[in-house]
Amino acid sequence: MKNSGEEAEVSLVTEKIETAQQTCSDKLARSIYAAGGDKGKALTGLQSLTMGATDVEYGGIAEDDLVAADGTKPWTAININDAELISLDTLRTMRAKGKVRDGANGRPNVATMPQNIYDKINSILTIQQRFVSDKDTATAGFTHLVFEDMILAADDFCPAGQLYTLNTAFIGFAIHQKGFFARQPWVDLSGPAGRSMKILWSGNLVCSNRKAHVSHTNVSVN
Repeated sequence: MKNSGEEAEVSLVTEKIETAQQTCSDKLARSIYAAGGDKGKALTGLQSLTMGATDVEYGGIAEDDLVAADGTKPWTAININDAELISLDTLRTMRAKGKVRDGANGRPNVATMPQNIYDKINSILTIQQRFVSDKDTATAGFTHLVFEDMILAADDFCPAGQLYTLNTAFIGFAIHQKGFFARQPWVDLSGPAGRSMKILWSGNLVCSNRKAHVSHTNVSVN
């Protein structure tokens, strides 16, 4: 009875497609933090970006493969794993470790974290430091703070106890022009009556300066 009539069938199919698209978005959001390497099926996520042994490749290059004349390693993964109670100094330390130069775009400008860490920082900040204007992130519906020119945002997909500071000048997505939520043709199911369609996304999280981003994987709130 629910599917009686052409209009009801169209509504049902539209609902199913929207649900599938939301599922794809959720899977992408979750895999941003993936630890899979260059050859994994998931995104080469933030754990791959900021962690890993010196001989493990990220973007086809291992940390030990790229050594400057002064002995430094420009492709170093930066992760802090010492147990630490979250504080404003935690954020300052991570920004300092991710500094690539003085001036504009030289330090991380976005921090992402679980809700409980965000709430703790929120309780620490004074009302004068809170972000209350009409910036793009607020317009897009995100609840966030700004601390020393760095946007702080809670992410439900960020693993517990982890905190990331990112420099958006050196990170983004590469998406295949034919793989942006592309829909395959409908096909009949082999078993029960019905049809199936796959929605595909082809791309990856990409980075042009690995040292510009920092993770902390052992943060607590009490």
